[in-house]
Amino acid sequence: MKFARLSAVATAVVLAAMIVVFIVSDGDTDVGTRSPLLGQPAPAIVTTTIDEQPFDLGRRKGSWVVLNFFNSTCVPCIAEHPSLVKFVSAESARPDGAEFYTVVNDDSDSAIRDFFSANGGNWPKLRDADGAIAVAFGVAKVPETWIIDPNGFVRLRILGAVADGVLEAQLADLRAREG
Repeated sequence: MKFARLSAVATAVVLAAMIVVFIVSDGDTDVGTRSPLLGQPAPAIVTTTIDEQPFDLGRRKGSWVVLNFFNSTCVPCIAEHPSLVKFVSAESARPDGAEFYTVVNDDSDSAIRDFFSANGGNWPKLRDADGAIAVAFGVAKVPETWIIDPNGFVRLRILGAVADGVLEAQLADLRAREG
């Protein structure tokens, strides 16, 4: 009986510790996650925005491009959103600011419109109705963020939610290496 009680307490302590680790861990611990796409030309993306505007990633050459794969019900996506709003605001103030796009992952146009209306973010939202964009980039789960350089090459993949300042720091580092 004592062993069973001790075992139950030990198991509870281990589980509680794991829960605490998951809760307090930052999404930026995976900055620089490996991908076979790193250093390679970005996959071709031709789609439309939820506002029916055409989008062709190949026409973005000359600009840094950040793609953020997103779903309006994804808890980490919701958590990182204020950081993305700050990032886009800072980049839009730069003469060479990065272009930022949300890639809608398994969500409806109306849910995306409602989310952005309530939470801010006036950048383009790209449709990925059949999941082809996510497959081309090898997206495991949302959120996932990718940075593409002005020559069209994939430079960074970030798994999970980004914290304040992470994209700014990573992009500054990439710009410094390119310059």
